[in-house]
Amino acid sequence: MRNPKVNKVVVHMGVGESGQHLVDAEGILEAITGQGVIRTYAKRTLPAFNIKKNEPIGCKVTLRGKLADNFLNLSLNIVENKLNGSQFDKYGNVTFGVEEHTDYPGMRYDPNIGIFGMDINVVVSRPGYRINKRRAMKCKVPNSHRITKEDTISLFKDQYSVEVE
Repeated sequence: MRNPKVNKVVVHMGVGESGQHLVDAEGILEAITGQGVIRTYAKRTLPAFNIKKNEPIGCKVTLRGKLADNFLNLSLNIVENKLNGSQFDKYGNVTFGVEEHTDYPGMRYDPNIGIFGMDINVVVSRPGYRINKRRAMKCKVPNSHRITKEDTISLFKDQYSVEVE
């Protein structure tokens, strides 16, 4: 019950506009992850960026299980298995970015589409965290069972051979 594991991996592409540019990003994200894509919408109007409230401006995919592990291994190889200590938060989650989608195998540069970057968020948890999310008899996770930054760093060093700077 004390061993941390990767709960889910969320891959996000913020395009900043709707239309064909967003459709291209969705196609790329679906090709890279092999799973369906969900659109993300603007929460508020930002006139400086020509963004209106509830306008689709990005897309994301949530990966779990083996698919999440495989994608995480591939993505960490792209960033050369190096992460900064500031990319780990105090709750044990990790966030890093990939600058170009063309770094993934099978993806090529298309001048009509351009280059997209993506954010990869990794949520780490221990068995038993479901007590915080379940509907009946919901409870808090005790402090002794919560994941810390050090737990996640040791998981990434052991399981994924990541160097933390």
